[in-house]
Amino acid sequence: MDKKVRDGILSVIEDMKRIDYIKPADVPNIDLYMDQVTTFMDKHLETTRRYTEDKLLTKTMINNYTKNNLLPSPSKKKYSKDHMYLLIFIYYLKNILSISDIQKVLKPLSENFFGEGRTLTLEDIYAEIFGLENEQSMIVTRDVVRKYQKSRGSFAGVKDEKERKLLQDFALISMLSFDVYMKKQLIEALIDENTPQAEKEGKERAGKEKDPKGKEKTREK
Repeated sequence: MDKKVRDGILSVIEDMKRIDYIKPADVPNIDLYMDQVTTFMDKHLETTRRYTEDKLLTKTMINNYTKNNLLPSPSKKKYSKDHMYLLIFIYYLKNILSISDIQKVLKPLSENFFGEGRTLTLEDIYAEIFGLENEQSMIVTRDVVRKYQKSRGSFAGVKDEKERKLLQDFALISMLSFDVYMKKQLIEALIDENTPQAEKEGKERAGKEKDPKGKEKTREK
């Protein structure tokens, strides 16, 4: 194997290893104030930050999640362990899905498993999902390595090294993007399949009451 390809693969593996999850045992057992929540998230999601100035989870974001019914309101300005689990789910989902779709995904969880006195808790659900994702990380890493190797074999006829590298990187970006696109289509189909019919019909009616510019039409009396 070419040394550049081997070094590139090792670099990919190291980058994938740095992507971490918040372990169930790391979530505090006590209720937290807003500042404590953002501090906790900043510390435990540090490896997911693309740029040093990126804001991971701000007070404004959390308040907006509550206003948009993604997150139940805090009790006496304190956020419980269940709030934390939902915030972690929101953080990962918002990179892929719209706020509307996230609300559809999390609404049943909040209604059926949020709070005390549940047979199955959000902690149980998070621990199960964490186990699945932990297992998936190795599968995803192997798939990314395979795509990387394939991309390095593309555009072999391009003589200029810089141009070849540019096109090979574009090939890798395209393969990874297509993979995300296909999975996103499946996710959206699953969300639509599980959206109650009444909600779908309500959205359709709302759409018909708007003109092409998005302004509501005046109803005839």
